[in-house]
Amino acid sequence: MTLTQWFIFFLIVQAVHFAGTWKLYVRAGRKAWEAGVPIYNAVVLMGIINRPKWWTILLFVPIVNLIMIPVVWVETARSFGFNSFKDTALTVLTGGLYLYYINYATDSPHIKGRDINPKSSSGEWTSSLLFAIVAATIVHTYFMQPFVIPSSSLEKTLLVGDWLFVSKFHYGARTPITTVATPMLHDTIYGTKTKSYLTKPQLPYFRLPGFQDIERNDIVVFSWPVDTLVDITPGNMRGSVRKPIDKKSNYVKRAVGVPGDSLEVRDGYVYINGEKNDLPDRARIQFSYTIVSKELLVKRAQDANGNYVFPSDLMNGRYEISDIYLSGVQGDNGPYVHTAQASEASIEKLKNNSNIISIERTHYDAIENNKAIFGAKPGRASSVDNFGPIYIPEEGKTVAINPESLPYYKRIIEVYEGYEMGRERDITVNGNEILMNGEPLTEYTFEQDYYWLMGDNRHNSQDARAWGYVPFNHVVGKPVFVWFSKDANVPGLAGIRWDRVFTTVGGEGPLVSYRYWFLGALLLYIGWSFFRKKKQPKA
Repeated sequence: MTLTQWFIFFLIVQAVHFAGTWKLYVRAGRKAWEAGVPIYNAVVLMGIINRPKWWTILLFVPIVNLIMIPVVWVETARSFGFNSFKDTALTVLTGGLYLYYINYATDSPHIKGRDINPKSSSGEWTSSLLFAIVAATIVHTYFMQPFVIPSSSLEKTLLVGDWLFVSKFHYGARTPITTVATPMLHDTIYGTKTKSYLTKPQLPYFRLPGFQDIERNDIVVFSWPVDTLVDITPGNMRGSVRKPIDKKSNYVKRAVGVPGDSLEVRDGYVYINGEKNDLPDRARIQFSYTIVSKELLVKRAQDANGNYVFPSDLMNGRYEISDIYLSGVQGDNGPYVHTAQASEASIEKLKNNSNIISIERTHYDAIENNKAIFGAKPGRASSVDNFGPIYIPEEGKTVAINPESLPYYKRIIEVYEGYEMGRERDITVNGNEILMNGEPLTEYTFEQDYYWLMGDNRHNSQDARAWGYVPFNHVVGKPVFVWFSKDANVPGLAGIRWDRVFTTVGGEGPLVSYRYWFLGALLLYIGWSFFRKKKQPKA
């Protein structure tokens, strides 16, 4: 919906509210016209139902208002004596229209100073649950969101099984685009394949001011831009559904390229404006290696097939190689061929092990018109190891649109700044002429910033090299804290990575766990609460 459409919808809602409640305002000692003044009528209504005025704010917070509006309907009915379960059910099931009956068909007086405390334990429990959901939704949407690392693309900076807190306010919280959704759920209802939201109506994109820009090499959580496609292979992209931006799957990668950069990948390493990208000291680039050894470097998994898939304790511990599997056996009892994702430092240490016969890094040569790589076209060669140079779009900058540049910018124009912004744009090519909606397109000015997000695990990461730029409106937030970490391959408490619990994501130097500080603060709080309750006089 456009802003004009939302304004008309807002006026209709106000008219419906006025028509159904103006007599109730009069019975409560207010003026009839007060029921028709937008926002002010909500403030007045809070006084009528004996609720705090700040509730008005919650009525205009997307998703939260789905809970608060029915609560206000019920509270309005109860303020005029309609307290039964039947009244509550009719109020909710009719979408608040039961208030029309109370307004026109009854003369029930306003109950001034009504006791708003729950009359039963179940009522108190329901009230507490509703406001716990409201509070959690506000925190989740605007301040901090939990996130779990599902893949190894950022090993060893972030590990599979790390549980993060992601800050929404560093880069500015993105307000909800989806207006009707189940609170606290993302795109599906747990245990089902049912969507947790309605695709319409949608609010326009808006972001609250942040206090920090995305800097080069920041780790960023973002909405996966191509999470609307059946096939994400560049050159063969096929659409499925148009998911709202805020309901696309969340990914986490490193922003190796920021707006205005010229980026190139040479033999797996990123170069920015012609210079090799200088990563933070906690980042460890990993590549794929073929390792031949006299003895097995992996142990048998506990599965039906008995595959050798888990790294041995030696590999996982001393050499910090957690992503390794058996890929072949050269004889009855070895040598054994393994494929591993590892950092250069780990490989250098492993070379000194007498069990190792050979280690060879995998290299991916550039291939012409490689459709697995973003921007593929005849005459252009690329691979995951060799790519570019390309320009990272910056808001307000203009680029030439021609057959050479179009594969990089077509999706930006048609999708990110096209139908996701409510515009239908169709780009076609007629010989050497490029047309947008039938009109010649020779240049384009970007309307927002874009980022190039990659994984540190260079040969085991689906990232920008496959699907291209990430628009700023897809940015979710900044990971700031690892509050828990568990290795799924190790059962029970033994799998908890205690050295990673309560550690920061950013910063320089070795990881420092603040778990003892947290436990100490928690014990102090519990002790303070216990003695405070003991000192309170008994009723």
